[in-house]
Amino acid sequence: MVINATNPLRQLGNSNLRISALGLGCWQFSKGEGMVGGFWPEMKQDDIDKIVKLSLEGGINWFDTAEVYGKGQSEMALAEALNNLDVEEKDALIATKWWPLLRGSRSITNTIDKRQHALNGRTIDLYQIHQPFSLSSVKAEMKAMIELIESDKIKNVGVSNFNESKMREAHQVLTSAGYSLASNQVKYSLLDRRIENNGVLAAAKELGITIIAYSPLEQGILSGKFHKNPELIKNISGPRKYSSLFKASGLERTKPLNDLLEKVSNKYQVSQTQVALNWLIHYHGETVVAIPGASKLHHAEQNIGTLKFKLSEQDMAEIDQVSRSVGRF
Repeated sequence: MVINATNPLRQLGNSNLRISALGLGCWQFSKGEGMVGGFWPEMKQDDIDKIVKLSLEGGINWFDTAEVYGKGQSEMALAEALNNLDVEEKDALIATKWWPLLRGSRSITNTIDKRQHALNGRTIDLYQIHQPFSLSSVKAEMKAMIELIESDKIKNVGVSNFNESKMREAHQVLTSAGYSLASNQVKYSLLDRRIENNGVLAAAKELGITIIAYSPLEQGILSGKFHKNPELIKNISGPRKYSSLFKASGLERTKPLNDLLEKVSNKYQVSQTQVALNWLIHYHGETVVAIPGASKLHHAEQNIGTLKFKLSEQDMAEIDQVSRSVGRF
């Protein structure tokens, strides 16, 4: 498969990986399996293949999945898609995650073969601790990760949902062994900007750690379609059903931001989704990348369209101001 990567790539943390400003989040590839994967309806493999193909052709060169997404089903579906499309490893970097809950650090090394098997032997370019709650210390987990690097099981280490102190600790353990923490994957969007005030973003900039923003569109609320047609809320599924953003009060609170995104989208002749994502990946220089998902082809089209323009400093500043008045800080 020939890859058409037209957008400039960025360095992932202090690693030697060069990634697109958007990756593809693959939670929705869980095939409806398990408690976590069950948030999404099952997707056909042919549809997954088409989404992965379009994403690659549009310049996205990395994919974020996890052990807990369908108990490995997302990893397997991603690997199958890449194999079906005959994509070389260098053209499709893979980030996946170890699930820590009720496990200790030895599980990191003991289960890596299962992750590699689920990914059909493809390289794990970034291996992440999915969340900070486990039976082991951060130090023990990072030492297990170092063991995986030195045995050539993984290429780089990341964390997810780590606060500033835990992120700094992980970075220190890795740097003392000659490595570095590549990334911290956290919730971040125009409606949830808490990492700007809790030290995470500042520390990431200081240490050269990439922030990977998940839920960058707040499950679609920033697309504007629910503001335009509130009746759509009656048919939503997945985690959106439990979010206050999808209630009448949430739509009313976020209306000023929605109105501005619509105005800016008209100015650039793009979608509100693309404006919201574009702000996220440019406002903080190259520190923040994002992983929107795609369960339909038009979602993938929206994602790759984001990479084809850049908002002006003035427009980003105006969006910042309105976002601060309606978002979480």
